[in-house]
Amino acid sequence: MRKLATIQKIIGIKPIEGADNIELAVVSGWQVVTKKGEYKPGDFCIYCEIDSFLPITEEFEFLRKSSYKKMSDGSEGFRLKTIRLRGEISQGLLLPLSSLGDISGGFSLGDDVSGVLGIIKYEPPVPAQLAGEAKGAFPSFISKTDEERVQNLADRLADYRDSLFYISEKMDGTSVTVYLKNGEFGICSRNYELLENPENTYWKVVRELDIENKLRNYGKNLALQGELIGEGIQKNIYKIRGQKIAFFDVFDIDNFRHYDYESFAALISEFRLERVPVVYEAAKLPGTVEEILEMANGTSALNPKANREGLVFRSPGEKRISFKAISNAYLLKNED
Repeated sequence: MRKLATIQKIIGIKPIEGADNIELAVVSGWQVVTKKGEYKPGDFCIYCEIDSFLPITEEFEFLRKSSYKKMSDGSEGFRLKTIRLRGEISQGLLLPLSSLGDISGGFSLGDDVSGVLGIIKYEPPVPAQLAGEAKGAFPSFISKTDEERVQNLADRLADYRDSLFYISEKMDGTSVTVYLKNGEFGICSRNYELLENPENTYWKVVRELDIENKLRNYGKNLALQGELIGEGIQKNIYKIRGQKIAFFDVFDIDNFRHYDYESFAALISEFRLERVPVVYEAAKLPGTVEEILEMANGTSALNPKANREGLVFRSPGEKRISFKAISNAYLLKNED
């Protein structure tokens, strides 16, 4: 579960050129524009990450003009997203510990306080052809696909310095998992398993690719995981006609482990399916979060006229290290 609001420490304060009343506060690998003098290095605070959906309360009313949103379930609130102020990237919101009221002293660095503050993840409206009807929750026998953002790993990057990663383009679509377990075939969105419906885009595309028969003929309990992209999905920055799936993982259900890179690539090739574009097959990490974020900027391999959403970094072996770096250039241009 993504930690949207956590207890953090101010690592540093940076001035903003030409700004008299605002400055940049640094927490973990993130930077946030704040009022000058509101925080100093070493202070503890609550950091609310981008994509946080804050409840409508008096404390957050100052966000109404810029951040008010309504989700598909009718929920109203304020969505935090990447913005640029005085030429500087600002991502998220800092709150004083006093926002937790009488229990403010009961938390430690890194603790998740999303529930206390009523903060959930913002989910954009889902088109009808994608929504489908839920058969149940996402299966517990498959690992979910949501990687951590690199900004939250700033203090751990040094541990990965000597590791090699294969680095792929992060697709701007919607997550899909297709599995076969003990003869049962299923299709899942990011959070739910979906009832079969020939009008649902997930089921339609998977049927067109004949994945059920390919899995049955292969004879193992596996899950294929990828990104569904194309018309009617997000903004279709790739200008694809129709829809397709770009796969990025194979999961061994019986052993609850990911395939290593070579085994994954071989199976997807054997099934005649498409992989996500690989930018580097074996590379070491740049030295800092800032350099990794800069690396994430660039154009898409599927459409050189579009900014790519970012990069996904995965170690090639079975004992996986993985995270994502979302391009700030993409966020500034494409976030609604």
